[in-house]
Amino acid sequence: MRNARAMARSGSDTRERPSLRSYVATPPDTLLFAAVAALVGIGLVMIFSASSATAYAEHNDTAYYVKRQFIWLLVGLGIAYGAYRIDYHKLKKAAPYILLASIASLVLVLIPHVGIVVNGARRWIGASSVSFQPSEFAKLSLIIYLAAMLATRGDRITSLAKGLFPLCVPVIIMAVLVQKEPDLGTASLLVLTAFAMFFAAGARVVHLIGITLAIIPPVVLTIIASPYKRARIFAFINPWRDPQNTGFHIVQSLLALGSGGIFGVGLGASRAKFFYLPEQYTDFIFSVLGEELGLLGAVAVIALFVLFAYRAVRIAISAPDRFGFFLAIGCAALILVQAFINVGVVTSSWPVTGVPLPFISFGGSSLIVNLVAVALIVNVGRRRRVGAQ
Repeated sequence: MRNARAMARSGSDTRERPSLRSYVATPPDTLLFAAVAALVGIGLVMIFSASSATAYAEHNDTAYYVKRQFIWLLVGLGIAYGAYRIDYHKLKKAAPYILLASIASLVLVLIPHVGIVVNGARRWIGASSVSFQPSEFAKLSLIIYLAAMLATRGDRITSLAKGLFPLCVPVIIMAVLVQKEPDLGTASLLVLTAFAMFFAAGARVVHLIGITLAIIPPVVLTIIASPYKRARIFAFINPWRDPQNTGFHIVQSLLALGSGGIFGVGLGASRAKFFYLPEQYTDFIFSVLGEELGLLGAVAVIALFVLFAYRAVRIAISAPDRFGFFLAIGCAALILVQAFINVGVVTSSWPVTGVPLPFISFGGSSLIVNLVAVALIVNVGRRRRVGAQ
């Protein structure tokens, strides 16, 4: 990774315009594809299991949510195939326009009677039956923009004033707009993904720490000003202090995970999904998975994410140009940071933030964005430097 960061800082990298001799066409990465396919398959099974009780109670159809997820999967695969087939270098030229369009959609969702309000949050645009989250697509647009900018900055990323800070401006703008919805989880995800890309580009750690320290005070003030967010932090510190109210999510999640033991209670045999565990097929689906499949099932899912991470980083390192390197790193970081936060939430290692588990949680917008992110990584991997594995 140190060599990759040194390569990313090089402003005179000749790989920015690779010749035909500098790379070879390769088939899609089999291990990465297998890991993602396995996660998607596990997701469909677990959505059916975790949502069956709620689906029957609300829609008189135990397969209601898994059928919707399958439709979104087909749509996502179609869009992902298009992202895989295009020349990803075209995204570099379009990056500023993609970013502006994404920021415009984030502003649009905040307008009354335009953005759809669900559970007190204004995060969707469209109709109640067919809608999408601009914040989900903001993740990809930010990655594409940062990849394009980092590909041309070279050693300037080591300068706080001339390199790093200007790139933080769009990150802050998008994070603030997403927080207004409010959605602190996605806002923090945007920041963490951007920081992962900055680190890979060779930004100085002391600068990243300084920016983090500057961000903490307004974040703390935002949490203190919101009784709901403040209660979540207190519940994270000690969920058993108020197990029937503020700590209910975490307590029920831990009970579900503990009930699974090593081998689990059996697929479909979860008790937590019968209206004990809130958001059991979205944000807390990993709790049901741990209950039904046990520690072995939970570890297997984490191992699939680790395998995905390894292959994605290998693809990034062997990318034929700097833009491909940063694009693959950003897309990989997006998925892995989400997985890390979600597992942290359900195990009471991270405050409840509402971040879904990639490929496994129910949600059309999230699934499509994650599939497109994988497609872009595989797209970069289609052309690897000679000698790369």
